[in-house]
Amino acid sequence: MFRLWAKEFKGGRMVQDTVICDDREDTRTHKIFRALDEICVQFDLGKPIWLDANIREFQRHDKTRFSQDSFVEEIDFDYLELQVIEE
Repeated sequence: MFRLWAKEFKGGRMVQDTVICDDREDTRTHKIFRALDEICVQFDLGKPIWLDANIREFQRHDKTRFSQDSFVEEIDFDYLELQVIEE
């Protein structure tokens, strides 16, 4: 079971979160991208851009933060954090 935890933070506080579960037979990358698509729908967000720093951080720690730099449109929160909690 693959589980990805998404948390939206504003002013140092978590304002919303969700956990996406995926038990399909597929690559880890595909599961992450599908989960991110679902998170964006639930949180009513545009898809963030994976910057090189996000990719390195996610590969190293199974966790990354998307700030305003990763979004094309203006966001009303400080950052969106993704964390793999189970593989």
